[in-house]
Amino acid sequence: MSLQAVKILADDIKRNVSEVIIGKEEVVELLFIGLLTGGHVLLEDVPGTGKTVLAKSFAKSLSLAFKRVQFTPDLLPSDLSGIHYFNQKHGEFQFRPGPLFTNLLLADEINRATPRTQSSLLECMEERQVSIDGETMQLSLPFMVIATQNPIEHQGTFTLPEAQLDRFLFKVKMGYPTTEEGLRLLRRFKEHDPLETLKPIAGAEELAAARQAYRSVAIADDVLAYLLSIVERSRSREDVSIGVSPRGSQALLRASQVHAILRGRDYVTPDDIKAMAKPALAHRLALRGIARTQGQAEKVLEEIIRGIEVPAETGLASR
Repeated sequence: MSLQAVKILADDIKRNVSEVIIGKEEVVELLFIGLLTGGHVLLEDVPGTGKTVLAKSFAKSLSLAFKRVQFTPDLLPSDLSGIHYFNQKHGEFQFRPGPLFTNLLLADEINRATPRTQSSLLECMEERQVSIDGETMQLSLPFMVIATQNPIEHQGTFTLPEAQLDRFLFKVKMGYPTTEEGLRLLRRFKEHDPLETLKPIAGAEELAAARQAYRSVAIADDVLAYLLSIVERSRSREDVSIGVSPRGSQALLRASQVHAILRGRDYVTPDDIKAMAKPALAHRLALRGIARTQGQAEKVLEEIIRGIEVPAETGLASR
């Protein structure tokens, strides 16, 4: 698949999802980048902003297997992975797969599950496999977790640990619609639910081809050094206790490559890196003191980016 075809695919998916969700093209674009690069996305915002509907609309736009799990305090790891049960008819133990055996998993209100259940996602999110009763089972590809959580409600919730957050490529806030978008939304849902009639426009074959294509996007050495400077600067600030991990730097690189394609280029620029830095890196920063309590990770990241010299245009731009 050509890079131009990847961009057309992304535009088609955004257009299809916009039949249900209005004014969230940037968020849909981040979901597409996550799916293409093998990453996972955490949608965080107050209730009623459309997190679950967005995830359903995105999944329905793709001809992929989709499962939704409502995370609750009594949810067990086996409820996700599946169990071996004794089949009396056949006189043997058989495996009943859980919802992890899918392509797109919607983990709704993920922070309502206990740490034990949250940790059961670590292996499948990173290695695309599940270990059950001493046996390792591979998951289908693509595999993507779209998780949602409410940041303001703390009763009955369990904060995601840093190790879990680091598994997510992006952490995205939905935000409220504008007045115009709100009016369009009310008119659209007044007579029927457009999610019920949404049709898929892409499948596993197109996504597999697109996943191979984005890796060909070039990045000059000075732009790569610029990316690494942002990551390393996050590790040396006094108000940051834990900076961006090597996994985070690789995530930023992959996201920047796809972002370049969606802007019609076959090479990465510093603007691609800056555009992807906040959603890809802010949630990976563990802050100290008052900065931690006030949730200033994005502000800290902005200061880091402003303090690093942007490399000049390279020869890649003339290609």
